[in-house]
Order: sequence, then structure tokens, then C-alpha cells
Amino acid sequence: MGLFSNQFANVVEWEEYRDDVIFWKWTNREIKKDSKLIIKPGQDAIFLYNGAVEGIFTESGNYTIDSQIIPFLSTLKGFKFGFNSGLRAEVLFVNTKEFTCNWGTSSPIRLQAPGLPGGLPVRSNGKFSFKIDDYNVLIEKVAGIKQQFTVDDIRDRIRGILDGLLMKWITKVGGDVFNLMANSVDIAKGIKEDLDMELLGIGLTITDFRISEFTYPENIQKRADQAAEYSMIGDMNRFQQVNMVDSMARGGRTGTAGSNATDMANAMVGMQMGMAMAGQMAGAMNQMNNAATQTAGTGTAPKFCPNCGQPTNGAKFCGNCGTKLI
Repeated sequence: MGLFSNQFANVVEWEEYRDDVIFWKWTNREIKKDSKLIIKPGQDAIFLYNGAVEGIFTESGNYTIDSQIIPFLSTLKGFKFGFNSGLRAEVLFVNTKEFTCNWGTSSPIRLQAPGLPGGLPVRSNGKFSFKIDDYNVLIEKVAGIKQQFTVDDIRDRIRGILDGLLMKWITKVGGDVFNLMANSVDIAKGIKEDLDMELLGIGLTITDFRISEFTYPENIQKRADQAAEYSMIGDMNRFQQVNMVDSMARGGRTGTAGSNATDMANAMVGMQMGMAMAGQMAGAMNQMNNAATQTAGTGTAPKFCPNCGQPTNGAKFCGNCGTKLI
């Protein structure tokens, strides 16, 4: 008996457990009589014999294999341990928890934007969660050829398709490319559905997908901030002049055509954003002026002064500029 004792296992359990491992396969050894199966909380144990599922055990605890496990297996119920012989089987230990990990774009995605023929480079990041959905599919597609499967394996699989899905759903949802977070919930919902279809093919399911932020190149973000500042004072001519001077100054320092082109592109982005914001402000002022014009001459003071836009509060003369209102 001593000649064979080292070939047999006394305990079948998940050895060297790691929290980021989705499943781990106990294999290449024979199980001897009176050996124990140990299932820890958060684990399921799947007995495999000749590649087929014999039984799935979901309750944590310590079990004697020949008396408490084998009687419940599909085709091994009558297995008898003989002299110097053991049961050669595989046990797949599965981590039943929900996994959560970070994701990020592998490279900037380029979105169509006004004034940028080459597109606006955008990066994004966030978190996603997943768990095992179908043991049979997981065994057929993955566990049959792998000893273990980790979160990094899933992250690599998702990274290969995520950039394309971001482009697809940003375009599909639409909206302002300079404020993608306004539509981030709808974009994330669409990506989650597509990723779920992808992972269902290997027995997993996406339980959550979230976008934390969209980031733009620092120089373009700076131009966007400048655009907001200039749009507040409504001086578009001055904005364009300043951008042209800044671009020429930077071009003089670098002396490269590529940098000049980049600076001009940045300036165009800033002008586009500033003009859009200024247009909104001008529209609001026009509405106030129209309201004032419509009420003038009716014997009733307008709500806003047609000259300076100050609220009139029903007075006959504007308290700010003195304009006669009735």
C-alpha cells in the first residue's frame, strides 16, 4: 500500500486560492477511499469524469467522498474503491461571487467634431461587474482546456472590443461630443447589453457597467475652458484674435508644421465651443428684448428694460439706466 500512497489524494480542495480566480481545476491525481472534499464559503465544486459533469455541489462543508459524494454522482454511483486503486476524476472549483474590476480605453477613440477633420481624441474609464451564469457553457468553452481562469483573462477579452463599442454607442446616442458625460448612462447601458451578449458565449454575464469619466487632451481641454471664459463676455472677435496670436507664438517657439497644425485645430475647437455658448446667451437676450418690445406701448411696463435688460418690477422708468418704459 505504501508504494501507491503518494499517488492518492487524502483531501480534495481549492489549493492556493486567489480572490481574482474565477475557477480552478483539481486534476491529474487519483482520489482514494475515505478522502475528503472541502468546499469553502463562496465556492461550488463540480465533479468531472471523462470530461462530463457528474455532479454539482453548492453547500460549503467537509464531505467524505466515497460515502457522501459518490452516491450522488451521475454514472459513478456504483464505483467501488479496490486494493491500490483510486478514482481518477477532476473537480472544478468555482468562485460564485460577483467580480468587479476597472476598465479603460486601450487607445484614444476619435470622434467627429466641428473644426477637427482628424476627429477629437477621447479616452474613457470606469468599472464593470460580472459573474458566472451557466456552468455547462463555461466548462464546454473554457474549463475544458484551461486549468484556471482569472479576472485578467476577462479584462483582456473585453479590452479587445470595448473601444469599438464606445464608438458605436457614443455615435448612436448622439449629443455634444464635448460633454459626453451628459449621456454616459445611456452609453453605458448600450455597452452593457453588447458585452453581456459577448460573455454569455462563455458562460458569464455582465451585471453592471459604469462610465466614470471621459477625458480629452489637456491642450484641447484648456481651449474649451478659454472658450467658456470668452463666451461669457461675448467678445468673439477678441477670442479669435487671442487664439491666433497664441498659436503664432507657439509656432514660433517650436518651428514645426505639425505643432502649428495642432494649435490651429485646438483654436478651432475653442472657437466652435465659444460660439455655441455665445449663441445660447444671445438667444436668451433676444427673448428678453422681444418680450420687452411686445409689451411696450400697451400702457403696461415690460418685465425687462429694452435698453439694459434690468427687471422693471412694473415701474415707469428703468431704475438702472433711466429709460422710459411706458
